[in-house]
Amino acid sequence: MAKPKVGIFGLTGCAGDQLQILNCEDHLLSLAERLDIADWVMARSHNDHTCRLDIAFVEGVVATERDLESLKEIRARAGTLVALGTCAVWGGLPAMQNEVSRETLQREVYHGGADFLDSVEALPATHFVPFEYLLPGCPIERHEFLKVVNAALTGTRAELPLAPVCFECKTKENLCRVIYDNEVCCGSMTRGGCGARCPSHGVACAGCRGPVEEPNYDANITMFADRGISWMEIARKMNHFSAPVWMTQGLEQEVRRGDTR
Repeated sequence: MAKPKVGIFGLTGCAGDQLQILNCEDHLLSLAERLDIADWVMARSHNDHTCRLDIAFVEGVVATERDLESLKEIRARAGTLVALGTCAVWGGLPAMQNEVSRETLQREVYHGGADFLDSVEALPATHFVPFEYLLPGCPIERHEFLKVVNAALTGTRAELPLAPVCFECKTKENLCRVIYDNEVCCGSMTRGGCGARCPSHGVACAGCRGPVEEPNYDANITMFADRGISWMEIARKMNHFSAPVWMTQGLEQEVRRGDTR
């Protein structure tokens, strides 16, 4: 039986999720035995850019008209489409400054001479086309990627963590960054799966894996504000990775209403 044809693609982003796949050293040979990787510019010199794909992985945001055209073409080619990483799923870091006009950003970065850009508001790939699987992470976790690949090959659903980072932090008996250090830590609002990597190394969770299914933003904002943290600091921290999610839900106004200092 022919092996499933696979394509791995990057829109606007850092390519860190594709690099994580290459970092699956112990599993790359077994993956190659099970998959026919037909289109992966980052890892192959010769690619088939038109063939039908059984599975396609896409990382990055749509930040240019070319990104959107590429995404639609990939969707048309692929039987199963997987959003790879927080940028593709939620918007990630590229979507942080959408309140600033594209013209202003281009002028500040390039100081003129940026006519070659076809920049548009940065939005997650999931905003434009349907995806069968969503795999958040900045970058993705390798074991979760392998789990999603196995699920896609067998036609099942990969069970990814639903509990927040806070749960993983408690199981490691870390001291709470909010209680003991008066920091904005997004662990209670952020989907787990990373093993609370940042808090375990003395750094507050910045929410890089995107929000849990029902994040209680208002309770967290109240908790932070009660500890003397200004709404501007709260907004700055929560704006890092999932800005399109919480800002479009009116939570910026919720933060402002909670400011009494």
